Amino acid sequence: MQFLVVAHDGTDSMALERRLAARPAHLDLGRKLRAEGRHLYGVAMLDDAGRMTGSVLVVDYPNRAELDAWLAQEPYVTGKVWQRIEVRPCRVGPSFLDPVQEA
Repeated sequence: MQFLVVAHDGTDSMALERRLAARPAHLDLGRKLRAEGRHLYGVAMLDDAGRMTGSVLVVDYPNRAELDAWLAQEPYVTGKVWQRIEVRPCRVGPSFLDPVQEA
């Protein structure tokens, strides 16, 4: 099942520092989950000045419980980067899927 994850960073003065501190571990885990087919797409949300303020991911987990298990170990969650997280079921359109996934 695919999910849209919209995660908003904190807005306090230390928010960017927490993000940058957790970013290497976040990217390492993301690469692993991408290779496993769990994370399909991800972007950093930016403000008008180009500063990172959150993340949007499209992920594929068998169910919400397994998505929540990922969130429990996600460095942006454990590092208190993401302060508000919205999760919604979604479906990626066939024109956006890799040819291997369409087969």
